[in-house]
Amino acid sequence: MADKRLEEYRQALIDLRNGKIIGSINCEPDDELSALGREIIRLQKELQELSLLDDLAAKINTGLNLEEVLDRIFDSFQVIIPYDRIGVALLTDDGKNVRSFSNRSRTPIIKLKEGYSARLKNSSLEKIIRTGQPRIINDLEKYLADKPSSASTRLILSEGMLSSLTCPLIIQTKPVGFIFFSSCNKNTYRDAHIELFQKIADQVAVIIEKSRLYQNLAALNDEKTNFLGIAAHDLRSPIGVIKSYADILLAGLAGNLTEQQTNIIKTIENNCTRMLNLINDLLDISAIESGKLTLQKTKVEPSIFFANYAENATRLAAVKSIRFETFIAPEIPPIEFDPNRITQVLDNLVSNAIKFSLPGTTITLTVKATNKNLEIRVADQGQGIPHAEISKLFKPFSRTSVQPTGGEKSTGLGLAIVRRIVQAHNGKIQVKSELGQGTEFIIHLPLTSKKSFDNIT
Repeated sequence: MADKRLEEYRQALIDLRNGKIIGSINCEPDDELSALGREIIRLQKELQELSLLDDLAAKINTGLNLEEVLDRIFDSFQVIIPYDRIGVALLTDDGKNVRSFSNRSRTPIIKLKEGYSARLKNSSLEKIIRTGQPRIINDLEKYLADKPSSASTRLILSEGMLSSLTCPLIIQTKPVGFIFFSSCNKNTYRDAHIELFQKIADQVAVIIEKSRLYQNLAALNDEKTNFLGIAAHDLRSPIGVIKSYADILLAGLAGNLTEQQTNIIKTIENNCTRMLNLINDLLDISAIESGKLTLQKTKVEPSIFFANYAENATRLAAVKSIRFETFIAPEIPPIEFDPNRITQVLDNLVSNAIKFSLPGTTITLTVKATNKNLEIRVADQGQGIPHAEISKLFKPFSRTSVQPTGGEKSTGLGLAIVRRIVQAHNGKIQVKSELGQGTEFIIHLPLTSKKSFDNIT
């Protein structure tokens, strides 16, 4: 009999080592050998606890929010710890009140719901905050009889809960709230449960802190976006006025200015143009980040639209002695998009191709229909982009190590704007590049109307 139990225990340990659940094992009769069996069962439970906690920590690090974390706790830990209800409450009003934030329950009715609030001062929870120690109540009916003024206990009892364990949520010594585990049975909780429950509480506190930091970061980002929008808008008018006067001077005083005076006014005019371009990019980025990028879609004939665009692009490329070629497939069906925004996309891609290409090279615009998409390709024979730097291309204010061939300037915003405009059209953009062999941007826009959105976040 002992040999049979030893073989069973050996196999159980092998299964544990391989990550398998061992189920029940024979611990009878009650002798020293059975004590080993009970230790194996206890070891399995501890390994399960560690595995679940590791999984929870990994999920939090991959971006789970508090609601998702609570769902995972509620669904996962039931196999090793007892509860029928989990609730989270947070301190509000500088710690003066406790407010129910979220609840999970196996019972059909929840009486203590999100938004329920109570004063912390002189409450039973105040001691938990002060000591930082969890509290066990194994008979909620008796507890209410002793403290009939506890409205929250009365609500929990009406849901069918008869015992509870409350753990404080603490972040870097600062209490932020509580997590409540409740059971429909009396005498459910023991001091032995406290360590594991507190570890779960620590994980919940981590996600609460991450959420708080994210909210603060989002608020700061909104302030930054608003500031950029206001500053850019206020700067655009005076700079536009300066540029207009420079244009008037050049036109009205032609032939009456010295070469030096003409160059000075042209420098003013060129710098005003650069500043206006920067301001327009800042306004676009501000609109994009605040979710206010609007599209004015209309039905467009691609062959006409891109042929007209190519005429202007050809002239721009010729200034730098670069050849601009266009290949537009015949019989492309009409497509609905915002012509001004798609022109903005093309302007950015073509101007970048010109900027980073040498004289004597060729830039190619190819347009065709593929499956259910309109495919737009802008390819150059420029310097190419290091593979490790391609991921920077679509980030605001990012620049690669590749330098313009003619000393041109860049805001670092153009491709970020391009990507978001394409996304607003339910499209995709990708880039292919090899050092010394040039760069190609490929855009796919849906030919058939999908569920679209005019505002993106």
